[in-house]
Amino acid sequence: TRYIGDWSSDVCSSDLTLDLGAVAANTRVLARRASGELMAVVKADGFGHGAVAVARVALDNGATRLGVTSIAEALELRAAGLHAPVLSWLNPVDADFAAAHAADVAIAVPGLAHLEAVVSSAPGAEVHLHLDTGMARDGASPQEWALLCAAARRAERRGLVRVTGLMGHLPCGESPDSASSREGRARFAWGFGVARSRGLRPRHRHLATTAATLADPASHHTVVRVGAGLVGIDPTGSGLLRSGVHLAAPLVTVRRVGAGTGVGYGHSWTAPRATVLGLLPLGYADGLPRAASSRARVGVGGRRCDVVGRISMDMSVIDLGPDAVEREGASVDVIGGSGPSVAEWAAWSEQLEHEVLTGFGPRVQRRTLGVVR
Repeated sequence: TRYIGDWSSDVCSSDLTLDLGAVAANTRVLARRASGELMAVVKADGFGHGAVAVARVALDNGATRLGVTSIAEALELRAAGLHAPVLSWLNPVDADFAAAHAADVAIAVPGLAHLEAVVSSAPGAEVHLHLDTGMARDGASPQEWALLCAAARRAERRGLVRVTGLMGHLPCGESPDSASSREGRARFAWGFGVARSRGLRPRHRHLATTAATLADPASHHTVVRVGAGLVGIDPTGSGLLRSGVHLAAPLVTVRRVGAGTGVGYGHSWTAPRATVLGLLPLGYADGLPRAASSRARVGVGGRRCDVVGRISMDMSVIDLGPDAVEREGASVDVIGGSGPSVAEWAAWSEQLEHEVLTGFGPRVQRRTLGVVR
């Protein structure tokens, strides 16, 4: 066993460590829960963990195929030498479908305009028809679905496409008994029936994402799509997944202040007593949510210390307490270690964990730990 290290910047000395051991463990858990194949979704640079690295680890631990949003993300995986099946499902109608087809990337088709574009620019491409199962976002509406299936079958008979999959998305996958989940499952079953009635025989059907993979076996079908769960985000609160994120930063300065001292812009926090303040070289440009100002806490020497005042673009101030002994250079656990979790930062800022993980800026040094094949 050896380790890989990928450092992206030396602009500041904040250190974001991403342990792919957690991704491996999470993939194994999710693969065991899946009724069929597991598609590892590595969009948004693998939820901030590195798309290629997450893809490799997931494929080594139970995933059999990969999913991304854009064709550019799919081509990155191919350029890295990954040969597993890849699906790209969010592209404008004038996307480079020919490049996707040439790289053996399957393309999701959410409507007649996209089908026509694929047929004209990438004849013979593999496609997954996308049905809107209750999100009112991507995917063909129920009103358009029969027309799309019929057109896809005509194109297939002419050898212009290969319809190998059918996909949808549940709005409340963590709540399998909700009306929206019941309706989504029913609409997907209806959509599959319509596709078959038009002569289509898609081998792959996928509706469940992380939440439904954990909570709703009835939605699994032949494939489940898991992205957030790979990096430890669990919308169901099952406790089965773990995070591998550790963000640490040094104290740039340490100063003793008297009671009544205002801190930061607008003096939104004033010291209620004499205390010691520490300055961290991390701000909202680095991914710390400004909305967590005066709510967040960090780990210092095994104890929790408050983030005080407003989080600035480049820096944050913490209250080390009146008896602090820390000096400049001491390491602070901002996420992980003795510090808070990604979920805590999300709660403090009223965001999703997804937003926290994908929000780290380029000044944060990244180190990826993982086993090389």
